[in-house]
Amino acid sequence: MIVEQLLSVENVIALVTLTAMEIVLGIDNIVFLAILTGKLPAAQQGKARRLGLFLAMFMRIGLLLTLTWIMRLTQPLFTVLGHTVSGRDLILLVGGVFLIFKATWEIHGNLEVPGAHGPSGPAPASFGAAIAQIVALDIIFSLDSVLAAVGMARHIAVMVAAVIAAVGVMLVFADAVCGLIERHPTLKMLALSFLMLIGVMLLAEGSGKHIEKGYVYFAMAFSLGVELLNMRVRGHRVPLPTRGDT
Repeated sequence: MIVEQLLSVENVIALVTLTAMEIVLGIDNIVFLAILTGKLPAAQQGKARRLGLFLAMFMRIGLLLTLTWIMRLTQPLFTVLGHTVSGRDLILLVGGVFLIFKATWEIHGNLEVPGAHGPSGPAPASFGAAIAQIVALDIIFSLDSVLAAVGMARHIAVMVAAVIAAVGVMLVFADAVCGLIERHPTLKMLALSFLMLIGVMLLAEGSGKHIEKGYVYFAMAFSLGVELLNMRVRGHRVPLPTRGDT
């Protein structure tokens, strides 16, 4: 009886929709993974990506199993300038500030020209530091994802299955996406800009200013499409002959 309920048309549609939503929301995770793991030694990058995605999966499943606590996070704690602040708002504000700081720091490190006293910018990260930052952001991204899932499905099993399916898809494509970002500096800069944009969106959400995520993801997809076209044009561009060649 329970199996028949879970395999109903309504739950199958919810599973497919939730999986697609989790994959879209997981773009943030993959971009952040690419930035953090790109600074690790090559032998540790794949391990860090897989561990980061598995931690995100277990984090989301754990939050789904504590729905009572999750729903309490949306209850008002205090009021500031007429805006009621909840536990979710505080987490989003902290996450937004962290993302903006991290993206700004990485952009500065990539743009800074090495000086006479050695290379400037952020030093290579350790494996433990990278995993700690991944876990911190997993909490932010997982919270938003779980709250959205609660409003779209009735059964915990459907939500958990969607999370596992989405992480499986991300595991398949994570290495390719991260490798592409690392090989192309302009894509890496675009990814850092995406992180800063997501940080601003989290700050706005935590401050009570709702921003439709569809607009943000469309802007990201449009920018990525333009940059991919630029990469293709640069790949087919024929170098002009120099004076020494004539």
